[in-house]
Amino acid sequence: MVGPEGMDDFWERGWRHFGPEFFRASLMNDETGLKRQIPLRIDVVDFEQSKSQRRTFRRNADLNLSFDGAEPGEAECELFEAHRARFSSNVPDRLEEFLGPYPNGLPCRCLQLSVRLGERLVAASFLALGRRACSSIYAVFDPEYSRRRLGVFTMLAELAFAKENGFQYYYSGYATVESSCYDYKKMFAALYYYDWEGSWLPVKELRA
Repeated sequence: MVGPEGMDDFWERGWRHFGPEFFRASLMNDETGLKRQIPLRIDVVDFEQSKSQRRTFRRNADLNLSFDGAEPGEAECELFEAHRARFSSNVPDRLEEFLGPYPNGLPCRCLQLSVRLGERLVAASFLALGRRACSSIYAVFDPEYSRRRLGVFTMLAELAFAKENGFQYYYSGYATVESSCYDYKKMFAALYYYDWEGSWLPVKELRA
């Protein structure tokens, strides 16, 4: 297990983790070729939703949200199976690949955001907690509700949680310098990228 301050330090230096496995990667390969990968984080205090994001949040006002310890069960695994059907390449095999066998405690405390429409679980995301920062690990949603932009919505809900609980930084995963399927992560305000030399720089300064 890693203490909260230790998690802050790992994230600060560009490390991420799936379950107990920590990794750093500056390159990734997709169907179009090799791309430069960059970790991302948002300054929670300075973050404000864009007009489009406010619209997404309002569109989902009928959903019920809850944050609890990460203990995914049958409903979450069924949702993951529906979610993975969206992928044509690099198809994820199991939710456990991202969360590990003991997600709420190894390597750190982790929360699950459950998003329900009535009694139906339509999305879930997983948020690791440090002392000053939190890090989004993975999110799944029901493709039947893709028009709701639930991937973006869970990020906005996690950011709202981070602000309410006094976190300074929200690590939103990674994107690439070149255009990729992760471009939606670059559309958030107060966003910084890790330059692999020890500095976090505004994404607006990123040059392809």
